[in-house]
Amino acid sequence: MRPGRGLRITGWLVMVPLGVVLVVAGLVLRSAYPTHQVPSESMRPTYGHGDMLYAEAIEPSEVRRGDAVLVSVPEWGITEGLTLKRVIGVGGDRVTADDRQLYVNGEPLSEPYLFQGDPIGDAPGFDVKVPEGRLFLLGDNRGNSLDSRYHQDLGAGGTVPVAAVRERVADSPAGSVAAVGGFFGGAVVLLIGFGLGLAGWLADRSARRRAVPPPPPVPYAHA
Repeated sequence: MRPGRGLRITGWLVMVPLGVVLVVAGLVLRSAYPTHQVPSESMRPTYGHGDMLYAEAIEPSEVRRGDAVLVSVPEWGITEGLTLKRVIGVGGDRVTADDRQLYVNGEPLSEPYLFQGDPIGDAPGFDVKVPEGRLFLLGDNRGNSLDSRYHQDLGAGGTVPVAAVRERVADSPAGSVAAVGGFFGGAVVLLIGFGLGLAGWLADRSARRRAVPPPPPVPYAHA
């Protein structure tokens, strides 16, 4: 094997393809497990304003009661980005509230995540039957959250379509960490691969030059 050929094979045929695979995998994971900064105080104390949020892209059929979700609700006047709220009621649920307690289907809802343990805030009581394919959303900070309670004038009890959900808050940052690690790890592997390939090419070229015999001397011709 010529000098440098092993480096070129390792670089071009092993490291570069591996790096490309890792970078692409990182990008795919990044789209599946995005990160956000919490945009408001409406989900305190669970998520404070400015906190880093790890999310996962989900299908509408995967939304469950109790999920913290990121939704697109331009009809609420939020025309840019996503807002973070908790799913309280899904299609078919009846969500009601008096001046002390929130109920789902007639049962008091246990909500250990509430800010200062307040399930109502300063909102008036309500009684909403959630239509199929829609969600009733509230913030964990009931005293400082513009949510379904304050949009009942839009119809459907202030609920939003399930299709408005773009992402769900992930239980752990594992997906996002893997995405970042895959992307940057792949970039490093790519650089190493290109470096090995170039080093091998230069070494091989230098060896060929040294191996070429000098041309024979031209005999001196007498006039």
